[in-house]
Order: sequence, then structure tokens, then C-alpha cells
Amino acid sequence: MREKFGIWACVWFVLVVSCLGRFVVEKNSLKVTSPDSLKDVYECAIGNFGVPDYGGSMAGSVFYPKSNEKACKNFQDFDIALKTKPGGLPIFLLADRGECFFTLKAWNAQNAGAAAILVADDRVEPLITMDTPEEEDARADYLQNITIPSALISKDLGDKIKKELSKGEMVNINLDWREALPHPDERVEYEFWTNSNDECGPKCVSQLDFVKSFKGAAQILEQKGYTQFSPHYITWYCPEAFILSKQCKSQCINHGRYCAPDPEQDFSRGYDGKDVVVQNLRQACFFKVANESGKPWQWWDYVTDFSIRCPMKEKKYTKECADEVIKSLGVDIKKIDECIGDTEADVENPILKAEQEAQIGKGSRGDVTILPTLVVNNRQYRGKLDKGAVLKAICSGFEETTEPTICLTTDMETNECMNNNGGCWQDKASNITACRDTFRGRVCECPIVQGVKFNGDGYTHCEASGALRCEINNGGCWKGTQGGRTYSACIDDHTKGCKCPAGFKGDGTNSCEDIDECKEKTACQCSDCKCKNTWGSYECSCGGNSLYIHEHDTCISKDSNTEYSWSFVWVVILGLAVSGVAGYALYKYRIRRYMDSEIRAIMAQYMPLDNQGEVPDHMSHGRV
Repeated sequence: MREKFGIWACVWFVLVVSCLGRFVVEKNSLKVTSPDSLKDVYECAIGNFGVPDYGGSMAGSVFYPKSNEKACKNFQDFDIALKTKPGGLPIFLLADRGECFFTLKAWNAQNAGAAAILVADDRVEPLITMDTPEEEDARADYLQNITIPSALISKDLGDKIKKELSKGEMVNINLDWREALPHPDERVEYEFWTNSNDECGPKCVSQLDFVKSFKGAAQILEQKGYTQFSPHYITWYCPEAFILSKQCKSQCINHGRYCAPDPEQDFSRGYDGKDVVVQNLRQACFFKVANESGKPWQWWDYVTDFSIRCPMKEKKYTKECADEVIKSLGVDIKKIDECIGDTEADVENPILKAEQEAQIGKGSRGDVTILPTLVVNNRQYRGKLDKGAVLKAICSGFEETTEPTICLTTDMETNECMNNNGGCWQDKASNITACRDTFRGRVCECPIVQGVKFNGDGYTHCEASGALRCEINNGGCWKGTQGGRTYSACIDDHTKGCKCPAGFKGDGTNSCEDIDECKEKTACQCSDCKCKNTWGSYECSCGGNSLYIHEHDTCISKDSNTEYSWSFVWVVILGLAVSGVAGYALYKYRIRRYMDSEIRAIMAQYMPLDNQGEVPDHMSHGRV
């Protein structure tokens, strides 16, 4: 029932919008330049993957393979190479529709060296938009790596091209995207239809990657008045007959008026669809409040930071986490909460109601049914959400000669850290910040200062670590000086955190308070001892003619101690003197004994002594 309801609800949404509006297939022009029999301008549908060359054109020569015509297999297995030869035109692969996903055809064509792919329809019908596979079929890792442009052509044109190629004719084509987007004036208006859900597979991953990479360029264009940007969110409503069902209650807010699919497609675990709707509403309200304060570009910071700091996988997809992000960006949380309103009430929400109305196509723009979708000058962008491709599409929306400098060079410089420190952590006392300005906008990353690495999330805290951490702002720990004494809660080793030194108590980071050892009876406990507390330590003393011995925590008489000390000294001196005399006498005695034995030995060689017989002549053997 769960899966059937989810599919049925989406079908219901499509039927509703189909009655009110229409889906428009975005097209570009295809001009056949040879042979003469085919010379003309045709329409082709831009694929919703790859990188179309908005504002530009591309010329190439068509190749139709004799095997692997549907391009569903690797062309290397057929020894087919489509790489452009020196001095030759780029190769456009012509493939037949059917048997496998459009994206797989494009991927195989790209790997073979083709500059673009043309897919010939296999039935007579109006042109359709080639899209990426549904989420359950979109597990292939190549989807976001397709970079060649793609186009669907009619069956009739495909058959004519194949016929000319079979006769040995060369078919040359010019793909032209210069008029694919309107370019009426010096300002481009564009919309980004997105979603706060980060558990919807590869599309969600690519969407978040795009937001992070495009943020810097988007903010430059907006801050300088070149563009007018607005984010939008798709929701569907629950049919009245099912408002009280478990499915509608878990996926909808405001009594079934605004719904979103369950992120995990499982109602029994994780977050519900209504959680996604509320976060979508919060992001829309953030833009509204930021726009009213004259800083609409802050939406890019909020969405980027929320995706980093509050992911579903870490169970942080909550209002509390969102409020922390909003607070770090200096935006009024109260105004955003007022904009969100009561999500349980049986009333219309003006923000989400306007979003549903905006989904319906008006004028040249069709219904928005694909997520994510970019709309430039009221025309839907097709192709991969790639920073360079999207920037080129936006730049193609300016009237000729009115393009900003950013469209004429790849050099873009900005410093978001100058405004509110980019919403990142900062230690104002030491002027250390986690904000780093990059080409793609600012990032909050704990720094390395003078060889000391700071660890943390970069948004709310960073903490010095390593052997030299106390050299930088005392490692973020407490430090105090009083009466010529200095104490620190930072230990200059690889230890993390802060610890109050002996004689103090506290968290070690914000404060350390002196411990009154005298009051707590932890020092000077002998009966005759007197205790005096000092900052970080204590002093013990004894009354009268007594001396305090710290090692034994006791008092002894100064006189007895002196007498005892001098007696002990004299005993030691006398002992050393006796030992010295005895040692000297022993030394003299041993020397004398040694000398006597030597002399006797020498004399024995020349004359016999009284107590010895004849000494044999050991040196006579061998003498002549």
C-alpha cells in the first residue's frame, strides 16, 4: 500500500498540473549544412543530461554505426572509435532509440570519443525530453560524468540521415543553442526549483554539489544587480478522500494541502515527507526574509550550510539545527518562524500556496515537474547542473553587449569573509577565523596557525590541538595572573581540552576559580598548624617557637631541631674523618706490601736468598 500510494500520489499531481498547464519540451535548432538534399533547419529536443552549449553552437559530421546501433554497449567491443582526427570535424553519433536508457547511450558515445549524440526516435510522435532514469534505476556512477550535449530528433529526420549515409554521402550538422534561451535585456531573471531532501539518490547528491559550487558566482551576479534570483519548491496536495490516511498524515502539513514523498520511501523509519515540506518552507521563508533585508544571496549560504551541518544521515535534519545555521548568518529567526506559521492548522500557507501556483506553466514556460530544474528568463534549462554550463546559460540570457565581466572571463573574485565573518567561527581576541574565501565562495574550515592545527566544525567552534597549541591564544583555555603568579589551564602537549591547574576548579575553558584549601580542610590539618589561603595555593605556619614540616604536616620545636641538626652534622663529620684515616692507612699498607714483593723478586734473580735454594737458569736453553 505504501509504494502504491506514493506512486499514485505522484500520478495525481501530474494529472492535476496537466489539467491546468502543460509540460514544454525545450528545443534548440539543428541545421543540416550538407548534403543539399537535406539542407534545412530542424528542431531537436535538448536532453536533460550532459552539457548543452547554451549561447553557442557546434558543428560536426554524423556517424551511424553498422553494429551497436542503439549504443547500449561499449563501442570498444566493436573496435569503433569516434575521436576527431586532426583537421576533421567533430563526430556526432547517431543512435536509435530503445533497449536502454538515454543516459547509457550518451555515456557509451562519450567514451568512444563522440562530441555529441543524436538519438533518432523509433516512433512518429512529437519530440519528448530525454531525462535521467528514475531514482531506483539511477545507481550508475556515470550519470553525473556525462559532458557531451545530447538531442532527440524525429524518426523522419533520422531515417533521412541514415539513407544519405548509406549512399556514402557525408552529413554535416550544426547544433545551435544561441536562441535556446531568451535574451531580452541587461538583466537575467532565473529560478531554481530544488528540494531540501538529501536522501533521494544521485539527483540529490548532484543538486547539493551544484549549489555548493555555483554559490560564489550566483552571489556575485546577485550582489551587483546583474540577476534576479528566486528559489522554488515543488509540493503536491493530498486528495480530500485520503486526508485522514496514515500516508497523508505522514507526508503532508496543513491538513493535506502541501505534501512531499517520504525520504526513505518507508513510513516506519527515518524522516517523513512532512519533515521535508517544513524544511522546504523554512528555506523559502529564509529567502523571503533575506530578500526583504536586501540580501537575497544569503539563501545560497543557508542552503549550503544546512546541507553540511544538518544532514538526514546524522539525524540532524531538525528545526534546532536549522536555527543554529540561521543564527550564524545573522538572520532574524523570529521573522522566519512567523512566515512558517502553524503547520498543523487547517489553513492555507501563503508561501506554499504561491509555490504551487508557480509550478503551473505560463507563457513560454511549461509546468515544472522535474527536480531539480533551472528556469532562465522564463525558459527551462536542460542538461546537467554543472557550474560552468549553468553560468554559460545565464550569460546567454543577457542582451548582446550587456554581459557582465563575469561572463567574459573565468576570473571571479569575492571575499564573503568580510561580511559577518561568513557565519563561521572566529576568535576575536586573537583574530583567528575559520572563514576561508575561495573561488566557489566561502567555506568554514578550522585553520592552521603557526603550525598549530585547530579542530572543530568550523561553524560554532574550533579548538587548537598538538604540542604547540598553548602558543596560540593559550589553546583556547583559561589563563590568569595575580600577585605576580600566572596559572594556565592549557597543557602544552598533545592533550586536547583544558584542565584547571592544581589549586583551581572549573571547566578550564571559561574560568578557573581558586580553591580555598583552608576552608575545605585539605591542608594544614595538624592541631598546632595555622592555614592561610593564597591564590592558587596556601601557606601553613606554626605558632610560638615551632617550625612547620610540609612533608609530615606537623610542627616541631625550632631549638630541638637545631640541636639535633648540629649533633647529626658532627657525627657525620667525625664518621667521615675516621673513614678517611682508615682508608689512608690501608692504602699505605698495601703499597708497602706490593713494593716488598717486587724487590724480593728482582733480587732473587741475582742472588739466592736465605730461604731459597739454587735458582735454575731459565734463560740458558738455546744459548751458544
